Amino acid sequence: MAAKSVPPRPAPRLYLATPEVDEPSQLAASLAELLAAADVAAVLLRLKPTDQRTMISRVKALAPLVQEAGAALLLDGHVELVARGGADGAHLTGLAAMEEALPSLKPDRIAGVGGLATRHDSMAAGEHGADYVLFGEPDANGQRPSAEAIAERLQWWDELFEPPCVGFAVSREEAAEFAAAGADFVLVGDFIWADPRGAKAALVDAAAAIRQAHAATFGKARAGQG
Repeated sequence: MAAKSVPPRPAPRLYLATPEVDEPSQLAASLAELLAAADVAAVLLRLKPTDQRTMISRVKALAPLVQEAGAALLLDGHVELVARGGADGAHLTGLAAMEEALPSLKPDRIAGVGGLATRHDSMAAGEHGADYVLFGEPDANGQRPSAEAIAERLQWWDELFEPPCVGFAVSREEAAEFAAAGADFVLVGDFIWADPRGAKAALVDAAAAIRQAHAATFGKARAGQG
């Protein structure tokens, strides 16, 4: 009897976090090129705190660029600005923040969540309706788990739960490791913008590392099942 065919598992997509944005014009000039260079599913906009009117203007300056490229624009916090700025959703830190934000975001906008210290918190986030869970970001003191621990958490989530999981990568090597662990998306940020070759080269490089790691891991898995 022929073996049941297993549909190919798609490679993880990139989730690009911006630097903290004060004046959006410089970022706007490079964003379209970046989004055309690699498969970016979403952009996480980090806003420098100031008055609401100014922050809304910053969101409005960048949202169309991101959306026209086929990506979603999420705000890092600032749930109250999502609709007014034309963003697609928000990323929240911690269960309490997510639960507070859900009524204003759902059902039309994306609610992602990180800051999930325990497996129990992660499961509770999924049960409450998070559109994705993020593992591996630094805490308020700049501390984060080891890459091995993050990969283990991603693998655990991928095997058991339906909502997508995102790995927070601080290097090309971590991006590849998290892709192999089963992340649906890989969040990249500071190391992309700091690359001396330029952000475009770094983003393309990270995307290639993700594809290679995914093919090496899940290509083998499918071959074994065939």
